Amino acid sequence: MESRSRAVIALGGNLPFQDALTTTSLIGAVRRLSCPEVMIRAVSRFYATPCFPPGAGPDYVNAAVLVATLLSPAALLQRLHEIEAVYGRERVQRWGMRTLDLDLLTWEDAVLPDRKTHEVWRDLPPAEQVGAVPDGLVLPHPRLQDRAFALVPLCDVLPDWTHPVLNRSARALCDALPRDQVDSVRPL
Repeated sequence: MESRSRAVIALGGNLPFQDALTTTSLIGAVRRLSCPEVMIRAVSRFYATPCFPPGAGPDYVNAAVLVATLLSPAALLQRLHEIEAVYGRERVQRWGMRTLDLDLLTWEDAVLPDRKTHEVWRDLPPAEQVGAVPDGLVLPHPRLQDRAFALVPLCDVLPDWTHPVLNRSARALCDALPRDQVDSVRPL
């Protein structure tokens, strides 16, 4: 029997696709994600979240999916990009409005490509985050610990996951955020 790896994927969007609601796109993305190589283990509630950065567009719908996969991190990321393309995702502007955004948040306890690179991206000043894009996959997601819209859904599907660099659980990371940020992530 082949060994499957546990990964968490964040889903989000704030624009309709072909006149369908964002929630419809997210549900469709979860269905497309499910295949023999990717087994869905849990899906969080859907949340309404303020647009990030503030004022950049309509509010988002966010969720998280726990999967067990035979794919490598790079192959899973490629699959996520293919699904985004089906839903009209265009990478025009960093942190811009989008029909669908699928981010690989965690892969077991992997730190990719290495701790030093992860640290560089994790500690990148906010002003530089807008224009800087890594040239490869960085895991866990380097700003996961800063974003309620990712942590709240993550806590629905895997609250005890421990960040392999920060050595804190998803629940502890979420609890460390300012209360107003966490409260702004509202179940639909």
